[in-house]
Amino acid sequence: MKAEPRSVSIPSSSVTASHTHTYIHNAMATRTATGSGWAQLRQNARMLETQTESLLQTYSQFSTVANIPAKPTEDEKQTEARLEELLQRREGVIAQLNRLLDSEATLTSSALKQNNLSLLRDKLGDHRKDLARLKGALQDARNRANLLGSVRDDISAYRAASGQEDPGAAEAEYMLEERGRLDRSHDVADSVLSQAYAVRDNFGLQRETLANVNRRITMAASQVPGINTLIGRISAKKRRDGIIMASFIAFCFVVFWFFL
Repeated sequence: MKAEPRSVSIPSSSVTASHTHTYIHNAMATRTATGSGWAQLRQNARMLETQTESLLQTYSQFSTVANIPAKPTEDEKQTEARLEELLQRREGVIAQLNRLLDSEATLTSSALKQNNLSLLRDKLGDHRKDLARLKGALQDARNRANLLGSVRDDISAYRAASGQEDPGAAEAEYMLEERGRLDRSHDVADSVLSQAYAVRDNFGLQRETLANVNRRITMAASQVPGINTLIGRISAKKRRDGIIMASFIAFCFVVFWFFL
């Protein structure tokens, strides 16, 4: 008689454990890939943000030159085009970060990443406002320069047409030259004032940015368990120390007044 082949049975618990191990391994690999992709995109966003700040500083100098040209120069056009390109690229990177965040399943890490993404969005909005403000300042300076140039051209044309036949032409020419010197002095003063206003606006933007960072740090700290309790204890200890110090000062003042 031939021996019948035995059927080998695999326990269902071993199959389940194998499937569980495979699922955990795939989840960890996906989480690692997502984390590395987030870090790379965030680093790219920070690099583009630094380039934007440098180009904004370069673009702001076009409106502070002594003799601003009537039409935009090639450098000005290239700088503006480069700024627009950087802003669009940053918007695309932020969109990719948002998609990664939507696919993130871990709630604890998503809260911090959400704060980082909000900061990147706020910085992008601030830079768009800065570019619009610099464009307006540059256009105003160009219009003012064109107006002064047209007035000077009219005066030159009038002097050429009159032929200097008037006996008071020399005096009139001297007065016009003095007027030109005053106009140049006014241009310098306007340039200094525009720079001062730009610095003041930058300080205001930096103050708003720091306030936003402070609010977001407070929000992030409030989401960590135990932080609110620790902050409350620190505040209570400060109040208690303040009360003790005030009482001691009052006691010393009473003793001093009594023995005076």
